[in-house]
Amino acid sequence: MHNSTRRAIAFGSAALAAAALLSACGSADTAAAGGKLKVGVFFPGSLSDTGFMQSGYLGYQRVAEVLGDKVELSKVEQVAAADYQQALVRFASTNDLVIALGGQTDADVRKVAPQFPSVKFVEIGGPADAKPMANLAYYDPQQAEAEFLSGAVAATGSETGAVAFVGGVELPAIVNAANAFGNGARFAKLDARVLTPQYVGDFNDPAKAKQAALADYGAGAGTLGQIVNLGKAGLEQAAAQSGATLVGGPIPGDCTDPVYLGYVHTDIGAEVEYAVKAALDNTWKAENVRFGLTSPNDGTDFVLCDKDAAVADALAKAKTALSTGAVKPY
Repeated sequence: MHNSTRRAIAFGSAALAAAALLSACGSADTAAAGGKLKVGVFFPGSLSDTGFMQSGYLGYQRVAEVLGDKVELSKVEQVAAADYQQALVRFASTNDLVIALGGQTDADVRKVAPQFPSVKFVEIGGPADAKPMANLAYYDPQQAEAEFLSGAVAATGSETGAVAFVGGVELPAIVNAANAFGNGARFAKLDARVLTPQYVGDFNDPAKAKQAALADYGAGAGTLGQIVNLGKAGLEQAAAQSGATLVGGPIPGDCTDPVYLGYVHTDIGAEVEYAVKAALDNTWKAENVRFGLTSPNDGTDFVLCDKDAAVADALAKAKTALSTGAVKPY
């Protein structure tokens, strides 16, 4: 992939440049592709965000490695919100399957999909109650399940008895995850104090995330849950400065970093792989597909760093309660 794909694509007067970019990334015509399935994956954020986008990109890379003889992949990242629709149109014009990551793309995906009825669309991480369209499927990573586990770990490991959650954009899936975090905290400790969730308006702004985290730590939170991607750098700084902790993820990191109690592992890439394989074997359907602890598709786990037996016990009980249906995340 050329370096230009790591920049937001400008449209309008740059439409021809964008088309050339996608062609360079592998969106050739069917004859040139040798009959391969042409797949375009739309990453609105950074592929190195240590979060949702990077987790999805790991799946993209696995597809390239394992199915490269059957699939021709193209991708674009870091697209400005105002350009989502035109980016999706470009992909739909040159691919058989278009995969969009993040609920922030929902409105634009729903506008573009009907314009290309022969193209399959998949949105990963959209509203949990979204209704599929004739050629649009929704894949739900059920981040709320992962955050329920995060809440249980945070409440048990918090040295103050209080916890808080910092989210990026206030999308339905993120709000549900925040609610699940609080429910997980109270599941593990009935007397846990759960501060009001904060949404900083951006998944990738470390300064805003740090400001929110410092406010929460200052209000007594001992541990934070989060869905902020690149914003985690700010949370880490705030935790170190405050002598407090947080829960990382969705990609597990280094347990030697003392600010982390553990890491949520939400495998967004597994959903990219699922979509491609379904399109290849003709089992793809315009439906809602769930991933996580309560689905047969897996995709959710937790890597615990804290060595406290009480924290491990709380995590195990939360996992069991969720997987058996004894509790709902939110």
